[in-house]
Amino acid sequence: MRQWLIANKLEFTEVSILENSLFKNDILRMLSLTESGVEEIISKRSSAYKKLSKILDFDSLTLNELVDLIVKNEKLLRRPLVIDDYRLQVGYNEDDIRKFLPRKVRQLGLMEAIENVRLWDQAK
Repeated sequence: MRQWLIANKLEFTEVSILENSLFKNDILRMLSLTESGVEEIISKRSSAYKKLSKILDFDSLTLNELVDLIVKNEKLLRRPLVIDDYRLQVGYNEDDIRKFLPRKVRQLGLMEAIENVRLWDQAK
């Protein structure tokens, strides 16, 4: 992820959520940017989730309880997380991460791809 951001000349600030405490507002902001809510940011494969799910029923927690639990157990979050004022990217997906590129750059990439397909069709 870091290499992709650098290669695409995007300014970013890298913050380790395991070394820097998250606050309730941070989690709520992330949730406001998700499409599917908590399911999108929780790592059900993490050891933290597996351990806590033995003593907690995640489905019965209120939003406030769940947010407080995430604040105390940052390892519950999927990583990496990329966030700006309007978008959230959870995990690394080469296609999805392009949403952080400026629109003109994305349009140029699309035009290049279309041209490559056209040239490929002509070469047949």
